[in-house]
Amino acid sequence: MNGIKVACIQMDILDCRKEANISKALNMAHRAVSEGAEILVFPEVFSTGFCYENMADSAETELGETVKRMCDFSKEHGCILIFSIIERKDGAQGPDYYNLGICIEDGEIAGTYRKTHPFKKEKQYFSAGNGIVPIRLRKRDLTIGLQICYEIRFPEVARKLVLEGSDILVTIAEFPSPRGHIWKSLAIARAIENQIPHIACNRVGDGPDSSFFGGSIIVDALGEVKEEAGDKETMLYHFLELENTVNVRKMIPMFDDRRSDIY
Repeated sequence: MNGIKVACIQMDILDCRKEANISKALNMAHRAVSEGAEILVFPEVFSTGFCYENMADSAETELGETVKRMCDFSKEHGCILIFSIIERKDGAQGPDYYNLGICIEDGEIAGTYRKTHPFKKEKQYFSAGNGIVPIRLRKRDLTIGLQICYEIRFPEVARKLVLEGSDILVTIAEFPSPRGHIWKSLAIARAIENQIPHIACNRVGDGPDSSFFGGSIIVDALGEVKEEAGDKETMLYHFLELENTVNVRKMIPMFDDRRSDIY
């Protein structure tokens, strides 16, 4: 695959109001596919927000309401959707909750990723995932490296995803104010140091504990900002030239020059 059009759907999220959030997201998604987007990226836990006061009702299994409706949309439009949900996983000692990243391709779940680095208050509610593995699409020759919010601060996460074959790095987030300059710097850095295009999709609006500045950004493999959002609901579009990654790595053969024998 030489290139693909992507869309970052930067939206506000109403805390614990699943139906309203899904409906808004799908309305925005309809506009994105009408513009030719094949990969649509949504903010972290877009359908509920961090609904701590009502986790039991907001959480769902991997095949729950949010995923079912996103699968239906993906199947109808032949597109790829990337997002996360609050997952409930029942165990012998009761339910565990995870921030579950999901990639849907043409109506089917291509792969999942449980957030490995819960942030601050999240640790009180979420278990941490224990694996960092990219998602290989089943019908397209493409591999997605998915990380979630706080993990943009950990270069090891992105590097592992890239070393294991990711073609595109995707960060989905609820990255709060006032850290806009940090978010942008990290998004660009992860692209530069891994010579990979990076779609970083953040939310806007106000939650119970934080406000959110948006600032979603699409960066190419050279580290150039191709599209950047402000602090309002919007959608970013860009056609990613995937062969550009090969050219950048030929120009500066960083991965050949890595000293894997000492680090």
